[in-house]
Amino acid sequence: MDSSVAYFLGHNTRTAFSFEVLPPVRGKGIDALFADVQRLMQFNPAYINITTHRSDVVYREQPGGVFARVSERARPGTVAIAAALKGRFGVPTVPHIICSGFSASEIENELIDLTYLGINDIIVLRGDRAKGENKFVPAPGGHTHALDLCRQVVDFNNGLLLSGESVQAPAVPFSFGVAGYPEKHEESMNPESDLQHLKEKVDAGASYIVTQMFFDNRRYFEFVDRCREAGINVPVVPGLKPLTSLTQMSLLPKTFHIDLPEELAAELLKCTSNEQVKALGVEWGVAQARELKAAGVPSIHFYSMNAVASVEAIARQVY
Repeated sequence: MDSSVAYFLGHNTRTAFSFEVLPPVRGKGIDALFADVQRLMQFNPAYINITTHRSDVVYREQPGGVFARVSERARPGTVAIAAALKGRFGVPTVPHIICSGFSASEIENELIDLTYLGINDIIVLRGDRAKGENKFVPAPGGHTHALDLCRQVVDFNNGLLLSGESVQAPAVPFSFGVAGYPEKHEESMNPESDLQHLKEKVDAGASYIVTQMFFDNRRYFEFVDRCREAGINVPVVPGLKPLTSLTQMSLLPKTFHIDLPEELAAELLKCTSNEQVKALGVEWGVAQARELKAAGVPSIHFYSMNAVASVEAIARQVY
């Protein structure tokens, strides 16, 4: 029987709980991450996503006062973290595989490592632009679009390597999800073209969609309706992020190109401390999650970075 996350999302009858974590910062241990995951295990997560971060160019001073240009990834270890969490908690783990900062050859090596580890669920993403870039530039030998990465994964599933060599296909093929944007990807010309790009990824083999965060459930429901009208019939998992700090009032709309609903914005303007924002974030998150659960969404996916306590508080009232 198919045990993939995609199969589960398409066949479960109750709204599942899932969440996303970041690998520790370079040089930090894994114990804090284990502790965060342990706090959320009480809600029986269907799966855990692990983000992947591109390498960025930094300049480090060398002996003699010369600065050398080096490539460094602040949060390495996505594949290892996926294996560690799966082994420790026995929960399906879903690492992000991204175009940004990786060549197609490096991605192929990641896929090989994951098959060795028995991790067959992934999220396929383009990833962010490098710092200082005003448009996305692929790594040398890398992919420009997530669609190209989807096609590479499907080729790998069929036993076709980048070299053109045909090998034995993996015993368990990769099942993969992709990102969806209820409020449109920042680089898309309009919602219609954004939806067309999403359909191309689904047609290429994506089995489900996880949305970017949103704070107005109407945006999610309208997005699902538009997906269905466009012939996109895979599960669409809503992604929620609890508000936790005053800076997010401007940071989230600027960074993720999303709108805060008028009612939420009015309440945020009354907050004078991060603790007040956290309380409001939990209250708003509970209301969002309850409405989504009542609508029968396949899962609610929480972006738990720097918000584990808030996710725990919301889940305790919803699940």
